[in-house]
Amino acid sequence: MDTRADFDAVLAAADAPIYVVTVATDTERAGCVVGFASQVAIEPRRFLICLSTLNYTYRVATEATHVAVHLVHSGSRALAQLFGAETGDDVDKFSWCRWHHGPGGVVVLDDAAAWFAGRILSRHDFGDHVGLLLEPLGGTPPPPDTTGLRYHDLADLHPGHPA
Repeated sequence: MDTRADFDAVLAAADAPIYVVTVATDTERAGCVVGFASQVAIEPRRFLICLSTLNYTYRVATEATHVAVHLVHSGSRALAQLFGAETGDDVDKFSWCRWHHGPGGVVVLDDAAAWFAGRILSRHDFGDHVGLLLEPLGGTPPPPDTTGLRYHDLADLHPGHPA
């Protein structure tokens, strides 16, 4: 039995949603595609996102107090490609898209199907990723019949950083 391959096959079949996460401090802003994210409590509402420790967004997030989590419509691959295939080490991604500031100073992507801002409650070391536990603060719900991007939609994407 190949435990790694079996585990990977189960997760691939689940076809998890992906999100674009943005973060800002007084002097920097960053964003990336996040594949490890989930609601983790109902009352109070809590959401967990995990950032690769190799990622520019992770480095900016170490000083941030809030993040924005964006749902990208399945027909808007270009937005996910910008935030997944480029690295903030080399490119100002925000010069290539429309955005505005939201609650807690987060950067909100105007072309996302939906988004919510979250206050970072705690950080957790998960090895090659750090989890940010979020308290949702507000946002914009998706229009009816929105289908978010899933893992298989970006399977051919070459990340700006290794995971």
